[in-house]
Amino acid sequence: MCGIIGYVGARPCEEILVAGLEKLEYRGYDSAGVAMLIPDGVEKVRAVGNLANLRDALAATELAGLSDSPTADGGWTGIAHTRWATHGRVTEENAHPHSDESGDVQIALNGIVENHADLRIDLEGEGVTFSSETDAEVVAHLIRRHFEGDLTDAVRAAYHDLRGHFAFVAMHVGTPGVLVGARKEVPLIIGVGEDGTENFIASAIPAFMAETRQVMAIENGEIVTVTRHGVSISTAEGEPVDRESETVEWDEEQAEKGGYDTFMMKEIHEQPEAIAETILDRMPHDDGVDLSDVGLSDEFLKGVKRIIIVACGTSYHAGLVGRYAISEWARVPVGMDIASEFRYSKPVIGPGDLIIGITQSGETADTLAAMRLAREAGATVLAVTNIMGSQATRDSDAVLYTRAGLEVGVAATKTFVAQVAAMYLFALRLAELRETLPHERVVELVAELKQMPDKIEETIERVSEPVLAISKRHADQTFFLFLGRHIGLPVCLEGALKLKEVSYIPSDAYAAGEMKHGPIALLDENTPVVCVATDSPILDKMLSNIEEVRARGAQTIAVATEGSGRVERVAEETITIPASDWVLQPLLAIIPLQLLAYHVARINGLNVDQPRNLAKTVTVE
Repeated sequence: MCGIIGYVGARPCEEILVAGLEKLEYRGYDSAGVAMLIPDGVEKVRAVGNLANLRDALAATELAGLSDSPTADGGWTGIAHTRWATHGRVTEENAHPHSDESGDVQIALNGIVENHADLRIDLEGEGVTFSSETDAEVVAHLIRRHFEGDLTDAVRAAYHDLRGHFAFVAMHVGTPGVLVGARKEVPLIIGVGEDGTENFIASAIPAFMAETRQVMAIENGEIVTVTRHGVSISTAEGEPVDRESETVEWDEEQAEKGGYDTFMMKEIHEQPEAIAETILDRMPHDDGVDLSDVGLSDEFLKGVKRIIIVACGTSYHAGLVGRYAISEWARVPVGMDIASEFRYSKPVIGPGDLIIGITQSGETADTLAAMRLAREAGATVLAVTNIMGSQATRDSDAVLYTRAGLEVGVAATKTFVAQVAAMYLFALRLAELRETLPHERVVELVAELKQMPDKIEETIERVSEPVLAISKRHADQTFFLFLGRHIGLPVCLEGALKLKEVSYIPSDAYAAGEMKHGPIALLDENTPVVCVATDSPILDKMLSNIEEVRARGAQTIAVATEGSGRVERVAEETITIPASDWVLQPLLAIIPLQLLAYHVARINGLNVDQPRNLAKTVTVE
């Protein structure tokens, strides 16, 4: 979720680059840096923290004066980056841009290089010395290895060495006036200068919108060469691509939202990237999970006696999914508690127990208190959080980071799926270590998890129109009931919470088997009942519950797995999601429920990004 901007043109570019970073700081703010070509080489400044720190660092160097002088081509060339840390601590050494040992090659990268460890070993075998802990640095060394005078050829060759999802921009002191970018499943876009003397390249349009509204998209698997006089695009295999620029009519607020009407919708569409960032490099091979960055020993995990998950709100629902996955795959006793209850319940815990505290911000007061209580009792504490350096990272023995990037909308969307994905990784690693799954089942689940970013993208595209139509039909209802069983129940709980948060419509989520014990009395012919009926070992039971609802005249809306004609025969309205392993289906099933809440709220004229009475982070009891 990092931010990149590059410039090549007829103007000094330090301020252009830093101003562009300020428009991208929502993508990451752990550290930032600028690298610019100067007459006798390259000058680079990096700083930890927000962009104010980078500005201070620039002011403290002589770079401003040096950058006023053009290079041999008569122009200025530079790249800049704002970081959301994934590999390596938040340090100046790990900040981008990164370079090869000579400093000739400078790169800024967004995304993850999955095979960076193997590439690092190969490069170190050739005598390369690394200066950072990041996966990105390997790209600079690879480009240097392949460089024979043509930067585009070197980038193309390096691209073929890489595995993962990423976008990067490179420059070389030997080719002033040239930037070369590459894209694989991570956004990269060109800003076309309006007077033919400059061009831009960035992660997102806001970075250069103050300078131009002419944009050119870079598609997956393409290499782009940018000079101040033009842009040329080719495939990774070297075939030229013709593409015209387009004029963007957005205002600045729309640009920050990526052209979406709201941050919530933008963040729903960012969920494939959030999942990819969280999981892909932690499955570097096809037969297992690598959680060596977490800080829990294999010996401890093999012998852990019991796990208790504590969390609040959306994080609690993600923890419930994790509880089912751990029980199903690793066969470890797992308890689940709301953090605000756990901290006052005098829990019986001690050495040998693992307490997992899930908190998006890492600052949730009740979850932090529960984690501290657990450590005081001698238990080991694992934090699952999205924010490096947050309080949760200091109140725990180990940390499993989600990598969803900054989430502006108060109602959590992409942070929820990232938490669920992180819990799947943990559950699967635990199962590997405890040998509770056959090897072929582990291989199957790894393959399924790796497909999830693409399947989430497919789900968003598939369900958007049907959910909008359903939302229009039911937006004036005064109550919704959500029903699910087993691993579908947490999905219902989260769906009902989203509807409450942004539409203010009372809703309840219930275990479908418990419906006859009271909630069925709420139903009449006007009640929409949202049923999560994806494929699972208890689908037959869920279908019976849907029949019971319909017998009371309620309006049933089912989320089902594609090809499940049985669900379509019993529900009045059915939304289908792509087929996947049944334990992993919550990652897909939540998408239509997020969209349902969103559209119902918008139809009723409500502000989904700032719902009343709510804050993004709950730092008080």
